[in-house]
Amino acid sequence: MKSRVEDLAIFGGEPAFKETLHVGRPNIGDRHRLIERINRMLDERWLTNNGPYVQEFERRVAEMLRVKHCIATCNATVAMEIAARALDLKGEVILPSMTFVATAHALQWQQITPVFCDVDPATHALDPRRVETMITPRTTAILGVHIWGRPCNIDALTEIATRRNLRVLFDAAHAFGCSHKGEMIGNFGDAEIFSFHATKVLNTFEGGAVTTNNDELAEKIATLDPREQEALLEKVAELTFQRGLEVLSQKYRERLAKEGRLDQKAHEVMAELERIREEVAAHDYRA
Repeated sequence: MKSRVEDLAIFGGEPAFKETLHVGRPNIGDRHRLIERINRMLDERWLTNNGPYVQEFERRVAEMLRVKHCIATCNATVAMEIAARALDLKGEVILPSMTFVATAHALQWQQITPVFCDVDPATHALDPRRVETMITPRTTAILGVHIWGRPCNIDALTEIATRRNLRVLFDAAHAFGCSHKGEMIGNFGDAEIFSFHATKVLNTFEGGAVTTNNDELAEKIATLDPREQEALLEKVAELTFQRGLEVLSQKYRERLAKEGRLDQKAHEVMAELERIREEVAAHDYRA
């Protein structure tokens, strides 16, 4: 047991593990099938600009999530920017204080002021009670973030947004393959944003997507001015989403299902810990 700061490996102490431990390692899939896909792409000479592999990836993700539209992008940050622009968001958008910095960057880069709101200490997600107190005449949307594979309070945030005539978006970078009340994440709010970064369960080297059941919004995103697409680097390469298609193969569908069950178990454990915390708080243990 290390008891002094200088004993920690980062400060020159002996490492506890022989090899570096990573938070996550990417799914590699069947590299031979991936190389076959790449060779077909090179033979076809269609490397970018909404090619057949990107379109196939969008279709398969939409089918898996049972959502009407999936629009692939080069990363989740750009997906967030595109969704914000297509929804004509301005002024202020309320988002959780605990999230990856890119959630706020995407808003700021669209000249939108990110307004940070406290999170629920039990879930680490946006606290709907706090959201109500932060709405101003300049507020145009609420941006919830699903964290650790656990959906934020979708129902409460959606109710507030509907009642206050606001848009609602969800950052689902942590939540591909997860569900809420039997419905797959990707179907809620005006739109949801996914990340397919190398560290994610479903990865495309780099990549992201917007999912929505709003036909008008999907059309607006798909027909974004080409100059705006270039400015946002929204174009995606065929190679990237060939990778995603391989991860979506049957073998990795099974892995996604397994990890989804692990997420559910984690939710159950967190709920039990919260019950214990409340029980302890209800008793006075002073002698």
